[in-house]
Amino acid sequence: MGLEGYRDAELTEKIVKLISKVDLPRKIKIMHVCGTHENSIGRFGIRSILPEHIELVAGPGCPVCVCPASDIDIAIEIALQEGVILATFGDMIRVPAKINTDKDKPNDSLQTAKSRGADVKIIYSPLDALKLAEKNPDKRVVFFSVGFETTAAGVASILYNNPPPNFSILSSHRLIPPPMELLLGIGDIQIDGFMLPGHVTTVIGMNPFKIFPEAYLMPTVAAGFEPVDILSAILNIAEQIKEEKASLVNQYTRAVKEDGNQKAISIMNDVFEEVSAYWRGIGRIPRSGFKLKEKYSKWDANRVFDTPHKSLCAGLDIHPSCSCHLIMIGKIYPPDCTLFSKKICNPDNPFGPCMVSIDGTCRIWHRYEGKDN
Repeated sequence: MGLEGYRDAELTEKIVKLISKVDLPRKIKIMHVCGTHENSIGRFGIRSILPEHIELVAGPGCPVCVCPASDIDIAIEIALQEGVILATFGDMIRVPAKINTDKDKPNDSLQTAKSRGADVKIIYSPLDALKLAEKNPDKRVVFFSVGFETTAAGVASILYNNPPPNFSILSSHRLIPPPMELLLGIGDIQIDGFMLPGHVTTVIGMNPFKIFPEAYLMPTVAAGFEPVDILSAILNIAEQIKEEKASLVNQYTRAVKEDGNQKAISIMNDVFEEVSAYWRGIGRIPRSGFKLKEKYSKWDANRVFDTPHKSLCAGLDIHPSCSCHLIMIGKIYPPDCTLFSKKICNPDNPFGPCMVSIDGTCRIWHRYEGKDN
């Protein structure tokens, strides 16, 4: 089936009818942990065509949003040093570092550092950072490496293949399964099923998610990003709940293998080790981040620039007036935040990290789900 088939209106309508016919015992809440899923859900109006007793909620699926302020502080410190080019994705430029509650002092960011003379380059791929290092042998090129397992695989491949000595990475990678498990331990958050991100499962496969149906009796389904993909996953989860089952299901078989991409997994395991990591607005989560192993330490920017101790201090990550932390764990929706889409917080003037990134839940809702002006 071609791409158009996964957007077919007639097929979509049939799946929605099947969903509405599932006799559920109560209202259910399905969580996804993927900014791309949230974009598709908003773009195609999927929430509006679901029955009222099925609710979709976004979890912490935006890597830029969960990047801690302390990591951005370190990136700024490095970028301001002489002879350094700091490369990062465009979304990271405006994400605030430590929050300043003094209204007369704006929050720092890589964008403000750039205005102070830092050589900050926006790139679209880790390979672009590598090319910068190759073209500028007299500069120290640092890639601010933010992202989930999908991005980590590409970065690991670069380091595995012996990049030039003037190249290093500042790792702020985060892993998806640990925060999912953390959320199940928060008593006042209802989650009845998980929709897994297609790109992450393409890399790591289904096996890391077995714990959810086996230990938590949680229906867990991997899904692609088209309407038919998402609705089929919702249908599967609803049917599991009706039948009082909990299974791990791969609904994205055209891209995801049960064991994932074994070569990518092998290289990531060679390059990185799992460590406890801080998630902005959520806290420290065990085994939820990637750190370079000792044999790759010469490409670790924390080692190169002697900054590892500073990553231990999170500072104030979320402004007291911002509800981004509650939105990222699915406790509230963006319109429940008093700042949402007002002059103080919109895509042109983002106040919190959830409004900065194209994968941020607030920015997506501002674009697709209506505005509270």
